[in-house]
Amino acid sequence: MHELGIVMNVLEQVDSAAAEYKAEKVMKVTMEVGEVSSIVPDLFTDAFNWAKKKTAYLKDAELEMIIIEGRTYCQTCGETYKTTTYGKKCPHCGSYETYLLTGDQVIIKDIDALFGAPEQ
Repeated sequence: MHELGIVMNVLEQVDSAAAEYKAEKVMKVTMEVGEVSSIVPDLFTDAFNWAKKKTAYLKDAELEMIIIEGRTYCQTCGETYKTTTYGKKCPHCGSYETYLLTGDQVIIKDIDALFGAPEQ
């Protein structure tokens, strides 16, 4: 399950950012995950919920995942199409001269954190 390795990396980055900005705790992490990124959302969520207990700032954090549709562009006809439906072959012209536009990303989009009162 490679999701655990990715989760550990995400939690390390978020924990580090929380420490750097002197947050009390992280309330929510929002991720953008492409539908062709090889991430299985349920496995990622399970790994997140297990691993967050071992962090300094994320013990009670919620995970939100925004799934980004896979879109492919055809260089021959200039059309785009849903990657998971048609794969590499363009459904408009039959060309294989295509490339992925979106859907393979795994990005920390937002971190919601709780901060204490400013020091005086």
